Amino acid sequence: MLKHPDIISLIDSMAQALRKRDGIEESLIIGIHSGGAWIAQHLHQTLGNTQQIGMLDISFYRDDFTQIGLNPQVKSSDLPDSIEGRDIILVDDVLHSGRTIRAAMNELFDYGRPKSISLAVLLDREGRQLPIQADVCGMNIHLAPHQQVKLSYVDNEFALKTLSTNTTDL
Repeated sequence: MLKHPDIISLIDSMAQALRKRDGIEESLIIGIHSGGAWIAQHLHQTLGNTQQIGMLDISFYRDDFTQIGLNPQVKSSDLPDSIEGRDIILVDDVLHSGRTIRAAMNELFDYGRPKSISLAVLLDREGRQLPIQADVCGMNIHLAPHQQVKLSYVDNEFALKTLSTNTTDL
């Protein structure tokens, strides 16, 4: 679907949209493992943000892990000392149902009460189950209900594949 140069271009456009926001230099960028963390690192670099970057693993905060099982690669969350009263840019690779973002916000509030949370996503697709929307989006995509997208980052190269639950890679 999308190759590395296309994804970098989308991240650049996300950075441009974020630069228009007041106080972007003081905002804390937090990526959701794993795809959101990769995008957050590139956004952080592109923006020249001097704040410490944060990473969240929302595995224990998901409301569906009893149905799909716990992710076997649970990572620890790594946040700065305090998020209390801070403006946060929460970053993920794909916004679909909204459940990942809900879980991320639940975890963030366990660390403190941020001043604000803005959501930046690489891809926004239809299928919301919760009333959550992106403030900054690289691209809107339309997929069939049986399809999903998978972002990978190997050897400093992004790749995005469309997968089908009915077949192998498309």
